[in-house]
Amino acid sequence: MTTPGEPAAAEGPAKRFVAFAGGVRIGEGSLSQAAAAARRAQDEAMDGAVLVFDRDTAEVVDLDLRGGEAEVVARYARPDGGAARRGRPKLGVVPREVTLLPRHWDWLARQPGGASVTLRRLVEAARRSDAGAARARADVAYRFMSAMAGDLPGFEEAARSLFAGQRERLDGLLAAWPADIADEIRRLAGG
Repeated sequence: MTTPGEPAAAEGPAKRFVAFAGGVRIGEGSLSQAAAAARRAQDEAMDGAVLVFDRDTAEVVDLDLRGGEAEVVARYARPDGGAARRGRPKLGVVPREVTLLPRHWDWLARQPGGASVTLRRLVEAARRSDAGAARARADVAYRFMSAMAGDLPGFEEAARSLFAGQRERLDGLLAAWPADIADEIRRLAGG
């Protein structure tokens, strides 16, 4: 969850966000774009709670919407880059710490391309062959669905259909819900 003190670090290279007011999608894009939409919705006193979600994880992002729209946009705008950083920012590479045993580092050092290339290859291979990918998408869709539709009629049955992989049944149940909520659930569940 993003905290008001860490707006730039929370967005990352290609993160996307979506903002809702009640059952209506009011904005999407970068964190600053979603925050601006949320601020406008507050100014216009739109019906329903204003929530911003991370598009990859469906986690609610806690935003500081104090001040005018320009202040909110500036608060959550990505940094210009300024000082050179490690990694390859144009490619979206983010340096982080990895803790391994000495034998793991020894094995990585013997691999062609070095540790970084080998780790990236291993992660990509695991992502492609992940048998739990459908379950992970259902978990993300359910997180959003719980926040936005937990009190809508047929929620429990829709959740069962989501996890059972019954897409036609789920689509039928979503038809009675606000279109923007249903579209986001389908997007999240579809991967």
